[in-house]
Amino acid sequence: MQAFVMNGIGETEIVEKERPEPGPNDAILRPTEALVCTSDVHTVHGAIGNRENLTLGHEAAGVVDEVGSEIEHFAEGDRVVVGAITPDWGSEAAQDGHSSQSGGPLGGWKFANEKDGIFAEYAHVNDADANLAHIPEGVPDEEAVYVCDMMSTGFRAAENARIPVGGTVAVFAQGPVGLMATKGASLQGAGEIFAVESVPERQDLARRYGADEIVDFEEGDPAEQILDLTDGEGVDSAIEALGREETLAGCVAATKPGGTISSVGYYGEGDTVGIPREAWGVGMAEKDIVTDLCPGGRVRLRRLLRLLDAGRVDPTPMTTHEFEFDDVDEAFDLMASKEDGVIKPLVSF
Repeated sequence: MQAFVMNGIGETEIVEKERPEPGPNDAILRPTEALVCTSDVHTVHGAIGNRENLTLGHEAAGVVDEVGSEIEHFAEGDRVVVGAITPDWGSEAAQDGHSSQSGGPLGGWKFANEKDGIFAEYAHVNDADANLAHIPEGVPDEEAVYVCDMMSTGFRAAENARIPVGGTVAVFAQGPVGLMATKGASLQGAGEIFAVESVPERQDLARRYGADEIVDFEEGDPAEQILDLTDGEGVDSAIEALGREETLAGCVAATKPGGTISSVGYYGEGDTVGIPREAWGVGMAEKDIVTDLCPGGRVRLRRLLRLLDAGRVDPTPMTTHEFEFDDVDEAFDLMASKEDGVIKPLVSF
């Protein structure tokens, strides 16, 4: 089979690989649609260390090609999605209620980290009964693929933000995760949503997904703007959806005492991440900082697919570019450069 791999820091190519084989509890997926993620860019640039001959990608919808002997819920030919995070559900961390973990700080993140990812003609899925979900008949693959990561991560950001019904929330950065965090905040019952973004196209999408106010950081410090807009109070909750020290600092500064900062950004650079001491109340302002990794599992995926099937969420406006698998390197370069108004490139197999 063909696979798009990382062959050292900064190096990618399409190569020939052996088709994977399933163990008793595994499945083999034949991807039909996939999305390119900025975290793949971070990986190739060395954020998690060097990798050789590692297949990239972790967001895919497709068809089950083969199942292991112990699989009960899936069969060859089923249309499915697989979570970006595929924990081993027998692990202590997963059993302890952490559905994105399997031991270690990022243990549930296997695709394009510990094992080959999904940018290939076939992909191996561990613990398949727990990590796959059937796609409803009325939901196309190019829509379903968004539940793998962007919707799951963005919505978890809103869930962790503990937004009171009718409360205020600021979402820092309106990339695909931030846009879904904005939508998630709306679904959670936020009364006023401030979206921090400077790109006009992303501002428009933020409004479409529920933002009430756009805070353009090119017009001044976003935290100060948010404080002005809230009569100096700050917001009940803030969401960091980019993975930069300055946006985390902005979240802390914009949040009122007793509020919650929900961080789902991928901090791909540096050895430490600073917190503004005074804005944090020198550690005593009761501002909680909650972090998370994309939740995995069939139950999570089914709930998100239910939202798509009911028409409550449409993530497809985030698909700004489309490529065939043979041109996946172009899609990857575009995501790295962030040129041409890209939000998410869709890759068809």
